[in-house]
Amino acid sequence: APAKKAVSSIPELPKVRGRTKDGIAYTKDFDVKFLKSQRELLIAERARLIGQADQLDAEATSLIEEAEMGDVQFDDEGGEGDTMVVERERDLALSAQARESVVEINEALARMEVGTYGYSVLSMQPIPRPRLEAIPWARELVEEKVGGIGRR
Repeated sequence: APAKKAVSSIPELPKVRGRTKDGIAYTKDFDVKFLKSQRELLIAERARLIGQADQLDAEATSLIEEAEMGDVQFDDEGGEGDTMVVERERDLALSAQARESVVEINEALARMEVGTYGYSVLSMQPIPRPRLEAIPWARELVEEKVGGIGRR
């Protein structure tokens, strides 16, 4: 019997067709026009999220400063201290979430430079354009994310 061909479990990287002057690597599935448009969306969203995270951090800091000034009553009647702690924790959690999205956006921009933007990091299958237009930093196919494959 003929030997069976070994099946590689490592997905094959997409073939880069060329690069633009500004470093975007394009492929058969994703053309320069689409990639430039996506890069603009990613850069704008990154700036928005950094601003949001900075604002939330500033709000959390001001809540701490207000509490340190002693204007807040922390006894049973006050109740204000608990609310302030909850607000501060919420602001810090939202800031961390925004900063995590910035990391994902930076990773998407890096993938754009090497020609893997728009492809699942798990299977290297093309991610549908409507998904990328909705979530420009998407890393995987919907079925991979929902199916639990490679979940973080």
